Amino acid sequence: MEQYEIVVVGGGMVGAALALGLAKQGRSVAVIEKFTPKPFEQAQAMDLRVSAISHRSVDLLQSLNAWDAIQDTRVCPYARLETWEADNCRIRFNADELALPQLGYIVENRMIQLGLWAQFARFENLKVIEGDGVESLELAPNDSSITLESGRVLKARLVVGADGANSRVRQSAGIGITAWDYRQECMLINVETELPQQDITWQWFTPSGPRSFLPLCGNQGSLVWYDAPKRIRQLKNMNPAQLELEIATYFPAELGKVKVLQHGSFPLTRRHAQSYHKQGCVIVGDAAHTINPLAGQGVNLGFKDVETLLECFESKGVTQQALVQYERLRRPDNLLMQTGMDVFYKGFSNTLPPLMFARNAILKLAEHSGPIKQQVLKYAIGLK
Repeated sequence: MEQYEIVVVGGGMVGAALALGLAKQGRSVAVIEKFTPKPFEQAQAMDLRVSAISHRSVDLLQSLNAWDAIQDTRVCPYARLETWEADNCRIRFNADELALPQLGYIVENRMIQLGLWAQFARFENLKVIEGDGVESLELAPNDSSITLESGRVLKARLVVGADGANSRVRQSAGIGITAWDYRQECMLINVETELPQQDITWQWFTPSGPRSFLPLCGNQGSLVWYDAPKRIRQLKNMNPAQLELEIATYFPAELGKVKVLQHGSFPLTRRHAQSYHKQGCVIVGDAAHTINPLAGQGVNLGFKDVETLLECFESKGVTQQALVQYERLRRPDNLLMQTGMDVFYKGFSNTLPPLMFARNAILKLAEHSGPIKQQVLKYAIGLK
């Protein structure tokens, strides 16, 4: 039997960041991750799963000494962001407005995970258990027990659930969720673009759902196509040439000609845990909340969870008071972002002419709103 102060279940981006932060505080930590991230090679195709990393998230990654390792793989900075429904009512954001070189970075999730994992070896007080999954959990305040599939048993003062939207830790603790299905799916399509457009990310709202472009390195990009599940199934069954024709028809002309490299899809579901801690465990990231991926804020919210939980432990120790403070600080922000994305998403899904006129008027007004626009931009990119 192995004893740790804290066991983190899940070594993805958020779990790995938290484990590093805890080790940096001098705590005895184990992180459990069944699926070891595949090592990076420059010749590899781009992964489908990417994130828009904010300035605040970069600050956290730098504090964990992981950002340099991430930049050594594949990172695409972008300086412009545009959103529109009607072409003449666009809202445009530019890094120049805040005297910044970029608004953020589009990075493959695996590159972030690998950059964090590369730092694990720096800490003797951090144990990485990879290739082994959780068989069962017995959760209790200050005395939890985790049995792994290999039969190995770990004891912990606190268990952290960083194990994703279907969190085993959350379920074992009896923490319920509030959830609903958007009745849409999201298709991710990696493409090679004929036009160089690596400095911009954009979203175009259509009656059937948004269309988005995220820049990737080397004249590549990630297209995000929201639509009804039936339509997404139809698109997935097409060969690359057929899909390229559909993209040319249903994406804005400014995308230009593309070559389809790979694609995948997932359903859109919103979840929010009814509590962030219970019975000797605390949950972070997707285990606590999932959000419509419209603005690419999911992992940034998870990194905010990490930052806040580390600060609470630093000031109050690994105590019940720290967990209460963590939830008090994070729940409102997560709920605000979830609700904001829902209002935006549902507001642009309605095709009633008065609403269409109103929201395009609002976008046009927002484009010339000066300081208000700057504040929205600062919040979106994570500037404190």
